[in-house]
Amino acid sequence: MSIDASRTGLIYRNPKPHLVSRHAYFPSLAVLPDGRLFAGFDIGSAFEAVDVRTHFAVSSDQGETWSEPQPVSVPAFAKPFSGTCRFSLSPNDELIGIGALWDRSRADEGLASNETGGFTETHPFLIRADAHSLQWETPAWIETPLSGPFEICSPVFYTMDGTWLWPASTWKDWHGSSPHGMQAIVLRSDDRGHTWASWNPVMDGRSCDVIHWEIKLAPLPDGKILALSWTHDAKVGRDLPIHFALSADDGRTFTAPLPTGLLGQTCTPVALTDGRILSIYRRSDEPGLWAHLSEIRAGSWINGDSVVFWGGMSHGRTHDSASATQQMSTLRFGLPAAKLLSDGTVFVAFWCMEDAVSVIRWFKLRLPS
Repeated sequence: MSIDASRTGLIYRNPKPHLVSRHAYFPSLAVLPDGRLFAGFDIGSAFEAVDVRTHFAVSSDQGETWSEPQPVSVPAFAKPFSGTCRFSLSPNDELIGIGALWDRSRADEGLASNETGGFTETHPFLIRADAHSLQWETPAWIETPLSGPFEICSPVFYTMDGTWLWPASTWKDWHGSSPHGMQAIVLRSDDRGHTWASWNPVMDGRSCDVIHWEIKLAPLPDGKILALSWTHDAKVGRDLPIHFALSADDGRTFTAPLPTGLLGQTCTPVALTDGRILSIYRRSDEPGLWAHLSEIRAGSWINGDSVVFWGGMSHGRTHDSASATQQMSTLRFGLPAAKLLSDGTVFVAFWCMEDAVSVIRWFKLRLPS
């Protein structure tokens, strides 16, 4: 038996694309205490449009149908901005969103500078809601111990000792300055997200000009934390295989990153109860979004069954580009989110371009035993 990915549907698609431009991007998922599914995602008139705002929808039938999207509140901001947010369920049944408002005062520019590779000014915030009522509190700005912009790609991760981890990657600022270099990190909170006073590296390839983007964490059955990253060799301008690292001390330190053998980007891991790891990622050597079963044995990554379940005839970019920042604006699908459901299936959500409209699509994956 192979991975079955025959069941699919939509969380959101613009119902009237002939009248108004509304595209959806960057989903995140949570399973609420009563079993409902929660999906957060961004909606805007274009990929890097100034009107991009975060919304959420809820499903009461295991993802088959979804409510109309509702906007998520953001802090007051005096300048033109766009925004994004990633959501997760905390151990005390709070729905936690970690996001940012991006300064869009440069009216004719996108999120990143093609000249420097740097990112626009980024202002992180946190919003929380009771996971039963979905009543949102007032969002709060986050003060971080590091200067410069951060990548906003991953939800908060909750450790066994009660620490909250915010996985991120440091970026160059708009002018190309990068006091901390470009490395994958976790910011740490010991008071349930109210303050983020410390941080530590997860994957640091600065000495060999390797960049680790879009870090994702997953808890393994043995208590360790798995980290996966999209890994890029900046010297030659090409992606390396996705890398992994492990932590045995609640994310304070990680092993040296090693390649998984999976050639791809923006990879989301799901740790299964039997010790296997399901990786959902945009493959770079072949078209499409893929699911891949793997194991870690004696510190080595062992790959098993895989399946392409969307876009097997289509590459992930509209054209080849000269720089990573230019490539970012030409993507056609990505940023998968995934949750293991009570029936043993894995619910996957991702954004993709279909019939010239960017939608949030879901698949249910049934895995071989």
